[in-house]
Amino acid sequence: MSVRELVVLGSSSAVPTKRRNHNGYFLRWDDHGILFDPGEGTQRQMRYAGLAASDLTRLCITHFHGDHSLGVPGVVQRIARDRVEHTVRAAYPAAGQTYWERLRHATAFGDTDVITPQPVDGLGACPLDGDGLRITALPLDHRMPAFGYRIQEPDGLRMLPERLAALGISGPDVGRLQREGQVAGADGRRVTLEECSVPRPGQSMAFVMDTGVCDNAVRLAEDADMLVIESTYLDSEAKLASDYRHLTAGQAGRIAAEACARLLVLTHISERYEVDDEPRFVEEAAAHFDGTIVLAQDLDRIKVPKRRA
Repeated sequence: MSVRELVVLGSSSAVPTKRRNHNGYFLRWDDHGILFDPGEGTQRQMRYAGLAASDLTRLCITHFHGDHSLGVPGVVQRIARDRVEHTVRAAYPAAGQTYWERLRHATAFGDTDVITPQPVDGLGACPLDGDGLRITALPLDHRMPAFGYRIQEPDGLRMLPERLAALGISGPDVGRLQREGQVAGADGRRVTLEECSVPRPGQSMAFVMDTGVCDNAVRLAEDADMLVIESTYLDSEAKLASDYRHLTAGQAGRIAAEACARLLVLTHISERYEVDDEPRFVEEAAAHFDGTIVLAQDLDRIKVPKRRA
């Protein structure tokens, strides 16, 4: 049975707090385990969440500010220590190659050769193995080179049981119809795949961290089933957000609305806010976005919404 869910390992911004660790987000997507922006303390948070180094198949780093990347050395060394055998691809901004190399080899340890770097430097997609799932990286508007990511499953087809039954297609013939595009029906005539199916949109997830408002944030989130996006500040700090190239909760809500996303996950919360302030993040985003909104908390497990019919 496939599982598609986001595990929040950390949800603070530049400074961790007693309740919020530095950033860290693990997306379990069927057989893939994608770790986004491992900040300081990620390895320990993974233990709390019941995640192992062997669960990781890819690292995706948006940029090289510390709250998004200081956990890289611990994660890399844990992959080596646990003798993970499969390839772990690591996407990160090519302009930060020097930072990647420093973090990748930060201390002395028994190294591993399973980590494959994939620097990104413009519009592009990094294919994952096996099932055609793709990761697209687009540049964002931050104070240093930063990229957002989109996970996209290919579009497919949904079989129509009532049509299959009416045409006498059952058992192994259903699989053969899907593979070959046509089979002989009960009356001997040719039955095509198009007669027994309808298009099924692939699911998607967008990950948008440190950025000001920009077109690529919307492009990444277009029709996404889940949008995980920074909302560092409340709208009262819009000037501060602009100065530091971050988003307010209201701006995150507007991006989700413009993109027609389904589920909005707000995160990367400034340490200036207390528990009593947190409902305002959802309220300010909801002023613009009428879909489901979740304010991320550490160790939350957030399901990707069921696919559209």
